[in-house]
Amino acid sequence: MLWVLKYFFEIVRTGIFSLVTGWRGPSGFGSASTAEEVTQGIEASGLTVIVTGGASGLGLETARVLALRGAHVIIAARNVESAIDAKNSMLEQCNTANVDVLKLDLCSIQSVRTFATSFKDLNLPLNILINNAGVMFCPFQLSRDGIEVQFATNHIGHFLLTELLLDKMKDTARVTGVEGRIVNLSSIAHAHTYKNGIEFDKINYQRSYADKRAYGQSKLANILHANELSRRLKEEGTNITVNSVHPGLIMTDLMRHSVILMKILKGLTYFLWKNVPQGAATTCYVALHPSLKGVSGKYFSDCNAVKPSAFARDVNLGKQLWDFSSMMVEEAVPSL
Repeated sequence: MLWVLKYFFEIVRTGIFSLVTGWRGPSGFGSASTAEEVTQGIEASGLTVIVTGGASGLGLETARVLALRGAHVIIAARNVESAIDAKNSMLEQCNTANVDVLKLDLCSIQSVRTFATSFKDLNLPLNILINNAGVMFCPFQLSRDGIEVQFATNHIGHFLLTELLLDKMKDTARVTGVEGRIVNLSSIAHAHTYKNGIEFDKINYQRSYADKRAYGQSKLANILHANELSRRLKEEGTNITVNSVHPGLIMTDLMRHSVILMKILKGLTYFLWKNVPQGAATTCYVALHPSLKGVSGKYFSDCNAVKPSAFARDVNLGKQLWDFSSMMVEEAVPSL
């Protein structure tokens, strides 16, 4: 249960008072704010948004609210049938919603490449990329490319997807003059990782695998990826921001590998948990709110910028992860 203590320590460090009370921070929003509230009055017409994992949970609520605000939302999902059901549900609630579905399995490098090609073939602009999808606390297994599943899905898939779509985002920002935004969903769990933060030489090593530390490692990678990409884009002078967010503790399908444990934990710490509309608030705020124009390389929780762990602020670790991730993508060999 060390990971539970680590989570609680991180919650206390980043502001348990504001989480429990719903106290609104400098942004004007807090832990009790919902995705609809933080985007109220914001016009997103003309913007194209990709939401990975947009067929359920936080991704679905994020996609719904951004479509409600007028954005053209592309739901990128492994389960296309569920994504189509999600789209139909959105249309029932708002018949003017503009939503499309494309298949994406982040655990497969080939699927990521195919998705990027399919999206580009639509000849749409791309203003906002929300890297939301993920898996959590999985038993050890390798992806079809030979990469540990949590690292493959939560980080490598999104790393490659972002790289493949970056030129499209740059073109869109340049032609339209509208700032592009990339949002990586991380977690407070990034603080509970392995001894060295990222175990580069043991990513696929079953004997040292710990499901919760592996999850924390992948969530740390999400922040480091966002920070390093932000640094590179700033050097280029590109009109695109990159930030990471902690959505909060929410009971979703992401926890399917630890349902009983999570229900017990929620029962003991009910005052720390959010519902799905509250959980999607920080993502929608960072993706759309005009007050964050030009803000990049930050980590947000409860719709306010907070300081992540020391590992997450390590610039050299971020650079090392970037090179390592590029190498993994290049050297991955699909299994038969």
